[in-house]
Amino acid sequence: MKSILSIMAVLLLSTTALMAQDEEAQAEEKAEQAPKRFKVIFELSNDGEVELEVARKLAPIGVDQFYKLVKSGFYDECRFFRVVPGFVVQFGINGDPEVQKKWKEAPIQDDPVLFKNLKGTICFATAGPNTRTTQLFINLDDNNNLNAMGFAAFGRVNKGLEHIEKINDEYGQNPNQGLIQSDGNEYLKKEFPNMDYIKKAYVVEK
Repeated sequence: MKSILSIMAVLLLSTTALMAQDEEAQAEEKAEQAPKRFKVIFELSNDGEVELEVARKLAPIGVDQFYKLVKSGFYDECRFFRVVPGFVVQFGINGDPEVQKKWKEAPIQDDPVLFKNLKGTICFATAGPNTRTTQLFINLDDNNNLNAMGFAAFGRVNKGLEHIEKINDEYGQNPNQGLIQSDGNEYLKKEFPNMDYIKKAYVVEK
């Protein structure tokens, strides 16, 4: 009888432990999920302030990733390394190669395109299907050709688009992305000293 009670006690403890682990996992998953709607502020090196409005329903996977990145401080000091007037301004490679490596090795799945790539919208850059990590671009014009290519925009510039349009474009597409990945801001500061960047990015939840 004692052995049966002991077995039942062990089973009860195991079940309780599993339930606790499951609840903890659910809590972590919920904590990583972005709010339905929120705003992000970019404080720029050109003294401009940009307000982005983001809606999770437009691209849930991408928005959750963006939310985590901003909350972690990932985009602070990120340089605008690709500026193509009339097309896009691109950014999102962390200045610390070790930080960048961690995120680069964990790409996310694609979202269906529900929101068009209109002027002022923000979207993840990709290297093919299911390769989104950290790089983003803001459309400087209506780039509807990107919709059919699978680029799922998920938010828009609500205020301060004029500051995005004033980002220094003197370096165009010259920076080497491979060297940015390996050497970070050390490379960019040395070779492209006038490059604009995000001084600070933070979430403003409604």
